[in-house]
Amino acid sequence: MKLTHTRAVFLMVAVTLMWSIAGVVTRHLEQAQSFEVTFWRSFFTVLSLLVILPFFQGRVVFSKIRHAGASLWLSGVCWSVMFTAFMVALTLTSVANVLVTMAIGPFLTALIARVFIGHRIPPRTWAAILVAGAGIAYMYGTQVEGGGLAGTLVALCVPLAGGINWTITQRAHARGENIDLVPAVLVGAVISSLATLPLAMPFQASGHDIALLALLGLVQLAIPCALAVMCARVLAAPEISLLALLEVIFGILLAWFGAGEAPGPTVLTGGALVIGALVANELVGWRQRA
Repeated sequence: MKLTHTRAVFLMVAVTLMWSIAGVVTRHLEQAQSFEVTFWRSFFTVLSLLVILPFFQGRVVFSKIRHAGASLWLSGVCWSVMFTAFMVALTLTSVANVLVTMAIGPFLTALIARVFIGHRIPPRTWAAILVAGAGIAYMYGTQVEGGGLAGTLVALCVPLAGGINWTITQRAHARGENIDLVPAVLVGAVISSLATLPLAMPFQASGHDIALLALLGLVQLAIPCALAVMCARVLAAPEISLLALLEVIFGILLAWFGAGEAPGPTVLTGGALVIGALVANELVGWRQRA
């Protein structure tokens, strides 16, 4: 598929909208619990990608996975942590807490890349990291008092794994390896399914729950991940980072209007600091490069 810049922008907006439905859909589950929720979503992601991958890349994609190096499998492990932690966190805390915590991903990625592969962090990004850190610390501090810290700590595993995943990918590219991120998503979904299956037993999900989780596996994960890779071939990294923030806004709004989960003032204040720092950092960087 040939994408113009404008079409890639609109497609990326659609991707973030699909990503953002996880919270509101999870709030309408009837009986499924945390690890069962994770298992079914990952399981249906595997089934979906087994159809989508050959459609986009042909059957050769399975040969690529079989003969892949360690980097692709490490990337798959990171994806599995992200899939599992995200859904478990949604069952432990509010949608807004999870999404705002995930928004610090670009800053954690910058720090991890600095430590392990020597990427230089410009002063503007250090300043943004400090501001975003203050926003997250404010959210965490009030949750410690309220006893709701566990869910946000689990959510923190998502941007941590994402930062490690990005660093692994960049290091592999520097060595001349070519990691295809979409097959790595399939590997991650398989690992997540296998790891959570014993913890999901005995199954309690109703038919209604399984239908919703199948929707998440296909529409919230498999399809948008494949489309995001296509958009990344056309859009610059700062554009991707800024557009990805729409997931936070869409996700909070959908949970608010679709499930009655209004974000508290603490989340709004801390979230404003995190998102504002990211937007300012990306816009300044974009202007400097231009």
